[in-house]
Amino acid sequence: MPTPLPLQKLPPLSSLKGFEAAARLLSLRAAAEELHLTHPAIANQIQRLEESLDVKLFAREGRHVVLTAAGQRFYPVVREALAGLVQGAEALRQMQHSQPLTVQVYVTTSIRWLAPRLSDFQTAHPEVELKLMTCSLGWEFDEANADVGIVFRDAPLADHLHWQPLFDSRLFPVCSPQMLEDEAMPLPSDALKTLPLIGVYTEGWNWDSYFETLALGPCPSRNCIVVDTLVVALEMAARGEGVALVNGPFADDDLASGRLVNPTGQVITGQGEWGAVCHRELAQDPRVATLLNWLHIQSQASPSQVLSP
Repeated sequence: MPTPLPLQKLPPLSSLKGFEAAARLLSLRAAAEELHLTHPAIANQIQRLEESLDVKLFAREGRHVVLTAAGQRFYPVVREALAGLVQGAEALRQMQHSQPLTVQVYVTTSIRWLAPRLSDFQTAHPEVELKLMTCSLGWEFDEANADVGIVFRDAPLADHLHWQPLFDSRLFPVCSPQMLEDEAMPLPSDALKTLPLIGVYTEGWNWDSYFETLALGPCPSRNCIVVDTLVVALEMAARGEGVALVNGPFADDDLASGRLVNPTGQVITGQGEWGAVCHRELAQDPRVATLLNWLHIQSQASPSQVLSP
């Protein structure tokens, strides 16, 4: 174990920057301008340092200051110590920036929205390395393990978190057009109760709440198949195995191509929003700011959802 340092012998560290600048420039006024301080503030730093060391570091020669013998001896020590701190701090910053940004993202969000766009991000911003951390359970931002999260919220976040909105909540059913080829569409909403439904138990919304919002009575559970992710539900819906419930832009491509349709044409809005979240101080990091700005641009460029069959 290293021997403890006699820290009580240290001079006031806040004065060392002022001393270094004044000794290098041989001017208290120039040192104050460089450090964005007042002349009296620099003079006070030098006085405190001299009192701590019980030695004069500067002497007056007319309108200028010069280093005393003690000051000349002390200056390279201070310069080397400050340079070492600067280099050590910068090395830590570079090490931090050399690590990829960890982005928490739900499985469906990753597969259906983010992953197809990542090559564009890497081409535009090769200096920012990303590592995706996909999760299928839990909706909260995992701030202990992720730098940025792409999540859904329906309540305010903690004050220490920064929020970048991406998409409004838009909840609607989808199914294969072949499943209803003999039906006149759009269907009345209560017709969904007669169809096989596909639920996702890991999501914060479900068929029960959907039917309740539309005042359609309880969901017929006997007709509902439950899976763990929306991406599975969407594939099942596209194969004609039932009707899935979507919140967000994750079926847009299939809706645009006609692989899926909204059988009722109805959309429930205003029950939350999708966005990117990080710590407030981390939002000022250039890499995080670059990612947040890119995510915002991508969300604005996403195709509009096809809402009716």
